[in-house]
Amino acid sequence: MEKLIPMDFEAYRAEFPTLSRKTYLNTCSLGALSTRTRAGVNRYLDLWEDLGASAWYEIWMGEIEALRMKFARLIGAHKDEVGIAPNVSAVLATIASAMDYRERNQVVCNDLDFPTIPYQWLVKPGVKVSHARTPDGIHVPTEAYKPLVSEATAAVATSHVFYTSGYIQDVKAITRTAHAAGALSIIDAYQGTGQVPTDVKEIGCDVLITGGLKWLLGGTGISYFYVSREAQRKLGPPTTTGWFAHGEQFRFDNLAFSPKGDARRFELGTPSISAVYAGSAALDIVLEVGSENIRRRTTELVNDLHDRLHDAGFALKTPKRAEERAGIVMVEMPDPAGVVKRLAAENIIVDFRPGRLRLSPYFYNTIEENAKVVEAIQRAVKA
Repeated sequence: MEKLIPMDFEAYRAEFPTLSRKTYLNTCSLGALSTRTRAGVNRYLDLWEDLGASAWYEIWMGEIEALRMKFARLIGAHKDEVGIAPNVSAVLATIASAMDYRERNQVVCNDLDFPTIPYQWLVKPGVKVSHARTPDGIHVPTEAYKPLVSEATAAVATSHVFYTSGYIQDVKAITRTAHAAGALSIIDAYQGTGQVPTDVKEIGCDVLITGGLKWLLGGTGISYFYVSREAQRKLGPPTTTGWFAHGEQFRFDNLAFSPKGDARRFELGTPSISAVYAGSAALDIVLEVGSENIRRRTTELVNDLHDRLHDAGFALKTPKRAEERAGIVMVEMPDPAGVVKRLAAENIIVDFRPGRLRLSPYFYNTIEENAKVVEAIQRAVKA
């Protein structure tokens, strides 16, 4: 576990120019843009202009590898267990294509997962998708998976944090349930990694997928994945692939395909190098602040926001126990889209999902902003 150290979170606000103009509580949709991330993209553009295609061999391939290494450090993985992709759907499609469904034709997820997860298997003929059910629209009991998992289960694929409530699942326990039946554990950590400390060896999962869009502050077009060494041996060669997965990609051999011998065999085609530079600069910030410090600060902000909204009389669809809350607070209301629009007119940026207003403070936010947002929500609802 990282050591908690005194952290001047206020000092980091200057790195996010948006915060000087707007009250931004929407990191769970898109992380705020940092000056470092903008500088990273500008560096890419300068190299493109100055070097053209030669930047590939001299610099850009090295930047891709450096990004993989930063992600491995963040989640406690070995360098041969990580790769990059454009988004979660691409990774899931590649992993799904490497699974054998002849004896195990069932995948278990739940009804609060982001739809990308079940979609991968709902479209596959002969594969059955089972859903663990939520009793309250906030969480899914860990025990709800056990009756569904059997020797016919190929994988339990689910979220670390629910995008609809901010509930943190016990993915370690879910992984144990999957492994007890000989199934894979596939974790979508897009709403978790960065704000919730993530150690893949402690979790024990086979696959973990996340990305830069939200809590890792890197914007669009970059996703990161982990495939354990053991899972690499269990999975077959993916039938969804690309030239970056070839063991000797620069031989340009179009007669035979021989995949890389590590997690990079689940990569696809040429990545967006602008996204690589953006993601890399953003990971520097997350690693610098530290996941434990981020978790401590985000918990403080979420608990304060939760209590203010509760005291104001709003109905919350967020876990009651503080330790189960990630950086998302959901408020039930009949017209959340209208409230989002009214808040935007006051330079307050939040988001909504059906029937719920979604607020997501991060380490660069403040208690004062929480108070401002709650007062604005009260005005907007009355309006």
